[in-house]
Amino acid sequence: MTNIIIADDHTMFLEGLISLLRNVPEITVTEKASNGKELLKLLEKNTADVLLLDISMPEMDGVEVTKIIKKTYPKLKIIILTTHSNAHIIAKLNRLGVDGYLLKNAEKDELLYAIKKVQSGEHYFSKEVAAIHKEYETNLKKNLSSTTELSNREKEILVLIAKQLTAAEIAEKTFISLNTVNTHKRNLLSKLNVKNTAGLVKFAIELGLLD
Repeated sequence: MTNIIIADDHTMFLEGLISLLRNVPEITVTEKASNGKELLKLLEKNTADVLLLDISMPEMDGVEVTKIIKKTYPKLKIIILTTHSNAHIIAKLNRLGVDGYLLKNAEKDELLYAIKKVQSGEHYFSKEVAAIHKEYETNLKKNLSSTTELSNREKEILVLIAKQLTAAEIAEKTFISLNTVNTHKRNLLSKLNVKNTAGLVKFAIELGLLD
């Protein structure tokens, strides 16, 4: 028997999912939560084998709650069940150690297969999610080759720019002059072949420098 907890703030989807799984003999939905904080309280008193987790939830989202669960309840298997197919989100949750990732348009059979897979200690990403992540990883490798040309100081400046610090704030934080900061920024734009600050921020996010 597989005990499952579901966390999703969309009541109609949540109740529909419970109804769907209720007819599966080897599965029991033990608890449900509508946000991350409620989920963590449930886990203090309830054990489960698998967690079906949405990403966009009030109070504490799926990403933040995953960080906590993976540290506090390392044996609990997490399957992300969401509408989000953003490559950065998929990559981040993969790095956090989720066991599965499905989109909400998945068929019942695929969901049951994913539950079975993670229960046996394997990972399961839907074909669509896996394809998105593969493309992301390919682009990441290309971008990583570009960063080998960056000095440690330039990498530091890149992270601070991505964290939305102004040139003056960066100068103060790194104990260098404003002119030197601007020189580093021009070098970053040139070496990374991007046109503006937004391009630098995007690059830093793709490399996971802000995690």
